[in-house]
Amino acid sequence: MSDNPFGEVPALPVALVVGVIAFLVQLFLLLRSRRFTWPRAAVATALAVYAAGILANTVFPIFLDRPPQVEPWTPKLALVPFSDYEVMDAVTNVIVFAPLGILIPLLMRRPSWVKVILSAAAVSLTIELVQIVTDGLFGGGHVADVNDFLWNVVGGAVGYAIFTVASHAPGLSRLVELFRWHPSTRAGRTA
Repeated sequence: MSDNPFGEVPALPVALVVGVIAFLVQLFLLLRSRRFTWPRAAVATALAVYAAGILANTVFPIFLDRPPQVEPWTPKLALVPFSDYEVMDAVTNVIVFAPLGILIPLLMRRPSWVKVILSAAAVSLTIELVQIVTDGLFGGGHVADVNDFLWNVVGGAVGYAIFTVASHAPGLSRLVELFRWHPSTRAGRTA
């Protein structure tokens, strides 16, 4: 008797592979552009771990051999904002996306509110679309929810606010510059 009657794909091995690939791509980009430093490699590591964790927690479970459906497939969607949505779900989505709002500007040459928020929105929208696809193809276990999208974007904005405060704070700004993949124009003027 199988422990896994529906052929559930284990999240950990897939997430590890995605994380390693994400890290190697970033490492390649740093080395190719001759910008490798250990702090920048730490950013690459954090982003790779973050990507793997997001994948494991938002896309899985995926079933290769799901039970047959009696009714035609209809996507699991929640399209009404702020309807039937728990406060803790909103808080969780903000907390989960705040690191992205910090990591994205570390990679950008000239980060701005618009660029960071659009990047967070693009990542969140991609997650929601992948949830729809995996549900349709594999019987995934998540609902694509407009509320998740909205609160994820708020989380990205909160993270960018933290980044902005840290990058302008006298003691922290030099530390932030160590981790940035491109020197800021402010740092260039003071050097």
